[in-house]
Amino acid sequence: MARFIFITGGVVSSLGKGLASAALGSLLQARGFSVRLRKLDPYLNVDPGTMSPFEHGEVFVTDDGAETDLDLGHYERFTGVPARKTDSISSGRVYSNVLERERRGDYLGKTIQVIPHVTNEIKDFIRIGEDEVDFMLCEIGGTVGDIEGLPFFEAIRQFAQEKPQGDCIFVHLTLLPYISASGELKTKPTQHSVKELRSIGLAPDVLVCRSGRPIPEKEREKLALFCNVRPERVIAARDLDSIYDAPLVYHEEGLDQAVLDAFRISPAPKPDLTKWKDVSDAVHSPDGEVRIAIVGKYTQLEDAYKSINEALTHGGIANRVRVKVEWLDAEIFEGSDSSPHLERFHGIIVPGGFGERGTEGKINAARFARERQVPYLGICLGMQMAVIEAARNLVGIANAGSQEFDHEAGDARFEPVIFHMSEWVEGNRTVTREVGDDKGGTMRLGAYDAVLTPGSRVSEIYGGTEISERHRHRYEVDIAYRERLEGCGLSFSGLSPDGRLPEIMELPDHPWYVGVQFHPELKSKPFDPHPLFRSFVEAALRHSRLV
Repeated sequence: MARFIFITGGVVSSLGKGLASAALGSLLQARGFSVRLRKLDPYLNVDPGTMSPFEHGEVFVTDDGAETDLDLGHYERFTGVPARKTDSISSGRVYSNVLERERRGDYLGKTIQVIPHVTNEIKDFIRIGEDEVDFMLCEIGGTVGDIEGLPFFEAIRQFAQEKPQGDCIFVHLTLLPYISASGELKTKPTQHSVKELRSIGLAPDVLVCRSGRPIPEKEREKLALFCNVRPERVIAARDLDSIYDAPLVYHEEGLDQAVLDAFRISPAPKPDLTKWKDVSDAVHSPDGEVRIAIVGKYTQLEDAYKSINEALTHGGIANRVRVKVEWLDAEIFEGSDSSPHLERFHGIIVPGGFGERGTEGKINAARFARERQVPYLGICLGMQMAVIEAARNLVGIANAGSQEFDHEAGDARFEPVIFHMSEWVEGNRTVTREVGDDKGGTMRLGAYDAVLTPGSRVSEIYGGTEISERHRHRYEVDIAYRERLEGCGLSFSGLSPDGRLPEIMELPDHPWYVGVQFHPELKSKPFDPHPLFRSFVEAALRHSRLV
């Protein structure tokens, strides 16, 4: 039966609870324990799938098709444990479940209330799979004191009361601001945050304090005294040069030991941190550098492409080079020569996205990479833009376009080589979908198999001809154009098992030009880089030596 660690936050948001949770999970693994990490989000959206990337950052997709918070990406990258639908829940999903049960009559006519019905739903979620691992880490989104988070805090209070004593602990992450005028780290915001936490019946067993400076012993003792936490369980969370230093730094600060002590696990198994030391060494001691341009739609917020950025770092670790990423708004390439913007880069990525804005700029970026022999990786929409570019400039379909843009605009002047997929097979069932369906959860989501052409570049990269990758999209490349496109040099080197859906395209005569309909970045890890990103960065390194 699992022990439970609840991670809460205070003072301000965006302190790094997700990273701290992931690092703690990896440290417990290093000591030989099995872990699973979960995220409980207070927002009323059912999931982040329909939220703007500017609002919420990247949507992370699991193998079983859940659209989740980007923190689940941290969990997977640091622990290697594949996330599941049951690892992410929001207030919207909780209330939706409760109301569905009420409509079915499951509550036998009772008055439906936050306590006990909503809190019971949250507790039921927390219990899922509790007999599968040694530790279940549950991160509560938002900060203590937020009104929307109160049902979650009440639920975990009840949950801890119902469990045997010693089965649950609470880790609270706060901020220690530095006042330059007085030259002091101030502990009062943390004291007030813990006071707020205690007012709702929760008391931290471990205090993690985010600070850009070391915590003096005097302040550490003060925090321990006023927050009722042992001094050795006041952990400094320093600013880091790389997030992949977090497991090593948190271990040096004693976070994993403090957690095990709180559970009275003694003697604690010694950790094996070899793989994290290797990762840190590769990050801080690179042998070279490559410059990669990401030509996208949401470039004002880097978190919108969080997994791509991290996967490039992993590709750099595999090749022992530093990957310098520059985010370029695709709209700057529309109606102008893209050369001045792109010729200084060693590789170009066009990532996924939705909507028409910036698409012509992405097409121009794909053309630049093809004509200038620059390594190119098109992901999801980025693959579709590469196909449209090839259809226009190689096949000669001057009005090639996509139903995503042209059909919805009612413009019959365009010939859609990208179409809206209305039916496909998922496992042993047929899924159907219409253009006017609700947006949430109506895409081809999660893991799907693909078959690679033997001898193709991608089969060599993967080291085989059968793969499984995660999808998140509504539109597909029309297989009807395959013969014409392949006749002009493009190769569809990866197809769905039934041969109906192009999954991968490449240009065999190009140094490295690959488009994929799926999202390979979602499965990359620092100690196990995704093969496509490993190979892409390697190609960019070769290109850097030619220019």
